[in-house]
Amino acid sequence: MKNTYLLIITLVLLVSNAYAQQLPHFSQYYLNDFLINPAVAGANNYFEGKSSHRYQWEGITDAPRTYTLSVNGPTKNEKMGLGGYLFTDIVGPTRRTGFNLAYSYHVKLNDKLKLAFGLSAGLLQFTIDGSKITLRDEGDAIITNGVQSVLIPDAGFGTYLYHKKFYFGFSAPQLLNSKVEFFDDGKNPNGKLPAHFFVTGGYKYDLSDDFMLEPSFFVKYISPAPVMYDASLRIMYQQKVWLAGTYRHDDAIALSVGYLINNSFSIAYAYDFTTSNIKNHISGSHELMIGARFYNAKKNKKSTPSIE
Repeated sequence: MKNTYLLIITLVLLVSNAYAQQLPHFSQYYLNDFLINPAVAGANNYFEGKSSHRYQWEGITDAPRTYTLSVNGPTKNEKMGLGGYLFTDIVGPTRRTGFNLAYSYHVKLNDKLKLAFGLSAGLLQFTIDGSKITLRDEGDAIITNGVQSVLIPDAGFGTYLYHKKFYFGFSAPQLLNSKVEFFDDGKNPNGKLPAHFFVTGGYKYDLSDDFMLEPSFFVKYISPAPVMYDASLRIMYQQKVWLAGTYRHDDAIALSVGYLINNSFSIAYAYDFTTSNIKNHISGSHELMIGARFYNAKKNKKSTPSIE
């Protein structure tokens, strides 16, 4: 017998992932916008690897946890970029694990300004662990206590205009609108991975020889949800130490601190103060990012520009 209760639960899981955490989301988005836009690959003249860990809504059982590992950099002539990332997103009985590969081409508009175009493609495995779901009708055959999973293709594109002082990007991942179908009998719940549309931008102001101020933004649209946005302000000292604040529309305020060691290794931590109605049930969200740069031995690291 088709179980309406399970149908509602499963659809809620799919929809909540689709509109809240469909793709890896981080408060410190400005530290790794390659996750947002494939055209960012190769924008710096070094390869860089980054690992990010987010523990959302501490205090709630089976709250979202997200992990990513990414790497990207330029080809030898610096006209193209290559990269990829792995991610795992866990919410209660559901798990999303996948990878994306990216290619970008960079056009030099003048001595200081470049425009990049990027493409991405990958696979996503969406898994539901039935043993973690309590059914009202234990005899319902719609799901077993085992693990159900499905593989889903993904593809997207992006553009990225960048300068030593500013950047502006547009990207559209999940353009295939792939279906999520766990069962074959036609009676069971399914959903789609809707296309996303992202816009990012930022500007770097030199306040003095030692201090730099960087406002940035991240706008997200996933139909039929309303437009959402993050707005951040980061202050850096000697391009090594920074403090930042982020406002996420109708959701949270995040504070972040970071440090770049020997112009090669970086570490950053953010804490989210939730402002939505769920704030009475949680203690906040934690986020950690660790990164490493890999330079060409023939280049001087100190003269290398960075979009970080």
